[in-house]
Amino acid sequence: MTFKKGTTDPALFARAAAIPRESVVEVTGTVQLSTKAQRGVELLPASLELLSESKVPLPLGVVDHVGVELDTRLNHRVIDLRKPAVRGVFELRAALLAGFRDAFRDREFLEVETPKLLRQGAEGGATLFPVQYFEERAFLAQSPQLYKQMLMGAGLERVFEIAPAFRAEPSDTVRHITEFTSLDAEMAYLDSAEELRGVLENVLKEAIEHARGRLAPAQPELSARLPELTLPLPRITFADAVHSLGRDTTDVDLGTEEEKRLGERIASEHGSPFYFITDFPVAVKRTTFYARRNEADPSLTGYFDLYHRELELASGGPREHRIERLRAQIVEAGLSPEEFPGYLEAFEYGMPPHGGWGFGVDRFVQALAGLPNIRETRLFPRDRYRLTP
Repeated sequence: MTFKKGTTDPALFARAAAIPRESVVEVTGTVQLSTKAQRGVELLPASLELLSESKVPLPLGVVDHVGVELDTRLNHRVIDLRKPAVRGVFELRAALLAGFRDAFRDREFLEVETPKLLRQGAEGGATLFPVQYFEERAFLAQSPQLYKQMLMGAGLERVFEIAPAFRAEPSDTVRHITEFTSLDAEMAYLDSAEELRGVLENVLKEAIEHARGRLAPAQPELSARLPELTLPLPRITFADAVHSLGRDTTDVDLGTEEEKRLGERIASEHGSPFYFITDFPVAVKRTTFYARRNEADPSLTGYFDLYHRELELASGGPREHRIERLRAQIVEAGLSPEEFPGYLEAFEYGMPPHGGWGFGVDRFVQALAGLPNIRETRLFPRDRYRLTP
């Protein structure tokens, strides 16, 4: 709020000028139209009451155009969140999530909630956070993978979940955090991996369109920068991707620099920052023991990743629904079937062919908002070194 001399009582002006920035005040006055005001109206104050006085000095500016280190911003996150540009990130996030929910419901998906305290992780214990659970040890969920597959055997043929997940990776990069939001979906009676990709890209397109329309009145600049997706998105097999990068071996996943080079090339050739890498080899997805193998070429899976330039956003594909093959793949992954009793029981009483994906909401927001660091997509981010505020 701005008080101008000549339009404000001098005593009121002096009182307002003495109040520290970011204090909470209650102002009574007359509202009138103004072509000079940012929102088209201005308030001519008649009285002012100080409700809560701010401490000085501020740890960081709110209206000042002064660069501040990200750590400083996150250490004083409540002040940082008062900035309109920062608040806009979370308006975008909320609009995207609302769009995702509408898109899934239009396709008759049921929203579910699966446990976040588990006895066993979806991919073994290397990246799990252990917690004390009464007299025994439990783990924070790294994924709802096992439960959403079990629901396919329960007759809930299309499900989705938007929920927190936890991954104890020691990575300290601009695209890794330890607590993140995962959007997971699963479909029964699946015909092909291409059917999954088709649903995913259409849901993605509709979520962006919903966000664009919802943000347009209050955040027109942010709304305008959201991309128009042209479907189908580009597809490239894993083998073609690594060969195009000058590498012969296909038994090792893409590295960070390779992802960056591939993303730049796809965007340049196809005009799309979004693209799929398909047909991942078993050697790359071996720990993903539930991935269905290609019947014609058992060295391949039907798995795919969705990328935005160098950012991996989603991973998924058809799952193995035949219990004996599933048991064998668990052993191949270096795990024991005895570790998954409840999961495997769901496959013993009839399990339809199914598949799905996990999608990183935080990375998606990071990509669309053009943020340099994924921590900016979380209200209060958690990483390897941050547990407060």
